[in-house]
Amino acid sequence: MAQRGRKPKPTAIKELEGNPGKRALNEFEPKPEKKAPKCPTWLEPEAKKEWKRIAAQLEELGVLTEVDMAAFAGYCEAYARWKEAEEFISKHGTIVKTPSGYWQQVPQVSIAQTYLKLMIKFCEQFGLTPSSRSRIVADTGSKDSNDPMELLLINGGKKDVR
Repeated sequence: MAQRGRKPKPTAIKELEGNPGKRALNEFEPKPEKKAPKCPTWLEPEAKKEWKRIAAQLEELGVLTEVDMAAFAGYCEAYARWKEAEEFISKHGTIVKTPSGYWQQVPQVSIAQTYLKLMIKFCEQFGLTPSSRSRIVADTGSKDSNDPMELLLINGGKKDVR
């Protein structure tokens, strides 16, 4: 049976966004170790470059885990194929004259559009688009604060216990 409505967001993304809906988070959601998977050897060279470019950053945010290998590999391959099509278009243009004299769009235009759409879907899952990223509130990691309200929240209502 098909799912209705929006796809649920992973808890890690909701936490980074500050849980704007204030709905209860799924405490029973599987929590794989926040460790990026190894880059698959079968990826195209350009896809491997993209993997190396952003995997560590996503791991640091706690968004990329061992179990996300296939989805992240899909993003990286889509990126590589999109880039290849765009490079072809830059070099050869979007339209060619056929032997019969008609002008025709090169297949790389639709290839680039297809992979761009696929890439954007993957990007949204990992918080890699400006709109999905704008909803994320990253933890600065600093627990040393002089803000009385933050100290109150950190210490559970007790006085400063430093």
